[in-house]
Amino acid sequence: MADLEALLGDFTAECEDLDRLVADLEPAQWQRQTPAPGWSIAHQIAHLAWTDEVALLAATDTAAFARQVEAAAPKALTFVDEAAEAKAATPAPRLLAEWRSGRAALVNALREVPAGTKLPWFGPPMSPASMVTARLMETWAHGQDVADALGVDRAPTARIRNIAHLGVRTRNFAYTVHGRTAPAEEFRIELTAPDGSLWTWGPEDAAQRVTGPALDFCQLVTQRRHIDDLALHSVGDDAAEWLGIAQAFAGPPGTGRAAGQFA
Repeated sequence: MADLEALLGDFTAECEDLDRLVADLEPAQWQRQTPAPGWSIAHQIAHLAWTDEVALLAATDTAAFARQVEAAAPKALTFVDEAAEAKAATPAPRLLAEWRSGRAALVNALREVPAGTKLPWFGPPMSPASMVTARLMETWAHGQDVADALGVDRAPTARIRNIAHLGVRTRNFAYTVHGRTAPAEEFRIELTAPDGSLWTWGPEDAAQRVTGPALDFCQLVTQRRHIDDLALHSVGDDAAEWLGIAQAFAGPPGTGRAAGQFA
């Protein structure tokens, strides 16, 4: 996969694409509801801004980050929503400015992390490359919610390879959060990239296989579309089971989107 500098560039570009969707919105439009129940566009940007700020703490002040984790522990299932709710009350111009400055500071901080360093997080510690990949994934996923709220179709870019890679690597995690045992054998994943080329993972002769558009796979693992609305195909019972529980983001199992919601 891409090196850290390339990942930071992809993250910056993803943020800028979403920024262009919201920069000229009127204040009332920031309150438009997105497909995430109870979350407006303001909630989506607030969540991204808050998470970038917390990631910055993890990269620059481990003691302050540890205090964040300690404060979140008693409300493990609600603290993310509570943080988004609180920050979403910020006036839109200030919220936008905070998101911009926070993500820029995070990029600079991750660039300065010594090689081999693992950053603390709410789950397992992460390398700077893993951290920025997770931030890119979340920015793209929450950007999809904003685009859906605005009725905008986004053209996929090669940046989604990072999200697809994360989706593949989190296969066993998805089983774990659903209380299931992951299969021992690797799967073969073959995804058609936005430019028509093929992205692959796993052994060519694997019995369990997943194929289809990379965009659809990314929408599945970020739970922005229901499996029934995507052109993904599986071979083997284990592969089919995985597509039903796939989840690239941390935390408890998500509820995803209803079938036919975007038909």
